[in-house]
Amino acid sequence: MKTFYGSIFIEKEKLREAGIRHPIKLEYYKMINEDKFINGNNEKYGVKIVKTEYKEKNIKIEDKTIKYLSNDEQKIDNILMILKENEVTPISLQDIICDFSKSSFLL
Repeated sequence: MKTFYGSIFIEKEKLREAGIRHPIKLEYYKMINEDKFINGNNEKYGVKIVKTEYKEKNIKIEDKTIKYLSNDEQKIDNILMILKENEVTPISLQDIICDFSKSSFLL
């Protein structure tokens, strides 16, 4: 199951600097993975980013999901806040999560 966390449009100035002339929207979701074990419920949380490019006569959608990051929902909320504030795209999500894990952010 996924729940919507938030979305942003990348600023026009940033897009122009990169030579992009069309709008790009980023959406952030909290993934809730409910795995039932013998001892009861054990929820594990993850994240998903969806990037939508609104090109002329064409919409391009790219996404990346990391399902099992933590069983601490507050940590996932903090990660989502950081991802959104820094306009992280699907292509860089895996690298960012690796950096978090190296810094013990996910522990």
